[in-house]
Amino acid sequence: MADAILLARRDTTAILTLNRPQVHNAFDDGLIAETTAALESLANDAGIRALVLTGAGATFSAGADLNWMRRMAQASAEENRDDALRLAKLLRVLQFFPKPTLARVNGSAYGGGVGLIACCDIAIGVEGAKFALSEVKLGLVPATIAPYVVQAIGPRHARRLFVSAEIFDAAEAARIGLLHRCATIEQLDEAMDRQLHFLAKGGPLAQYEAKLLALRTAGMTAESAERVDTANAGLIARLRVSPEGQQGLSAFLEKHAPPWLKE
Repeated sequence: MADAILLARRDTTAILTLNRPQVHNAFDDGLIAETTAALESLANDAGIRALVLTGAGATFSAGADLNWMRRMAQASAEENRDDALRLAKLLRVLQFFPKPTLARVNGSAYGGGVGLIACCDIAIGVEGAKFALSEVKLGLVPATIAPYVVQAIGPRHARRLFVSAEIFDAAEAARIGLLHRCATIEQLDEAMDRQLHFLAKGGPLAQYEAKLLALRTAGMTAESAERVDTANAGLIARLRVSPEGQQGLSAFLEKHAPPWLKE
């Protein structure tokens, strides 16, 4: 079985690639564990000045893996809570990563994939990419990623996208702040290199403190994020085992309409 992620290094830049292209880089417990461990290791590497996060193939990340969702649909509330806490830890480690982070959004992103983008300091996406926060269609909510998405795009845009679950394109993602810039696939690496060029001019300690300053000024610290993550993990666990959540997950996995769409 291929590694769920790939790690490469180019000078002082680490490149972390989600490496499950056969399932559009969907999340499962293995990918979450490997990515968290890699980020924790890279955080302590003094030779790394920046991190690029991208996906293998034509998709950035399709969100939750179907087999993983199927297992969690049968799990207890406690098991679902622990599962959500592991994803929450990954997002928190990325959000507070002590070096500049860049999302190289090579294709579409859904659910947790949007959360990863929101946690990065800079996000550049390919034109034609699609995005969605579609959890309510399953009788769920984007609880684990919510603190990071809301901080990236603001509560007003988040309210619309959380409740409508509509698909939006890269231009809209840039307009609302999920992406900082769109580029053609041919221009994507050039745009990333330009950002890395500017980042190389900053002092590493100052950049870390600048990131914390921005987050703290916006009301988020690592400690406050952990408290919110714990509460949100409880929320998603309750919804996954609720009647509506079970009906929504079953409908999605079995490819039929949920009961709230029937006459």
